[in-house]
Amino acid sequence: MIPRSLRGKFKGVKSISISDLLRLSPSERIQLAEDLWDSVAEMPESIELSEAQRNELDRRLEAYHSEPDAGSPWESIKATLRKSA
Repeated sequence: MIPRSLRGKFKGVKSISISDLLRLSPSERIQLAEDLWDSVAEMPESIELSEAQRNELDRRLEAYHSEPDAGSPWESIKATLRKSA
């Protein structure tokens, strides 16, 4: 299936090659990466974690619980990054 960010660009195409994707503009490739990541995030149970990854997530969760205001919301970071691109 063609990601929603590319449906207009590849209308009627059944498959896309890597070389097709590399011809996209940088902003289109960023959008594609976001769409791919969102599709993975929709199924968190399908992602297998190593023991080291679990430990790191536990460490970060503990850091968040001990200082919840230390970070920034993802939407704020993403908006800042998009402005600087």
